[in-house]
Amino acid sequence: MNKIIEFEEFLASVSEQNQEFVKELHNQLMESGCKIEIKSAKSGYMVSYLYHKKTIANYVFRKKGMLARIYGVHVNEYEEVLETLPDELIRAIQAAPICKRLADPDACNPKCAKGFEFWLRGEHYQKCRNSAFMFLVCPQNNPSIRLLLLKEVEAWKKSPNLF
Repeated sequence: MNKIIEFEEFLASVSEQNQEFVKELHNQLMESGCKIEIKSAKSGYMVSYLYHKKTIANYVFRKKGMLARIYGVHVNEYEEVLETLPDELIRAIQAAPICKRLADPDACNPKCAKGFEFWLRGEHYQKCRNSAFMFLVCPQNNPSIRLLLLKEVEAWKKSPNLF
């Protein structure tokens, strides 16, 4: 199926209040050199954005709504941005599960990609990559989601480890 048609079908499934945000962010990511993959899932679509074949973010649908999952591989390069996040998003980060592999390499599946280590409000965190930066897409969270995701793309562009 044509990528544009797939994206339009996905966009139609997004709540009306978030459609413009999703479309604008999509355009910014495409202009930054990202690729998109769209798959059907039980609860809706699973939309992934990739930079040089590395997934940097997904949209996933859950009962409470659509979530943005940002894979903050380079979070250490923009930790100061975390400090500017609204309290609700900081609480979501703090509540995310720890990365078992970072805490104890034998405690998790060895094929599991390690999570992220970073500092936030003077505290050191070791968070699971699948839930560390997973936020509800809604008007109050959207500016922060955009900021974090675009910071991650910037960091990937500067990364010597693209392949």
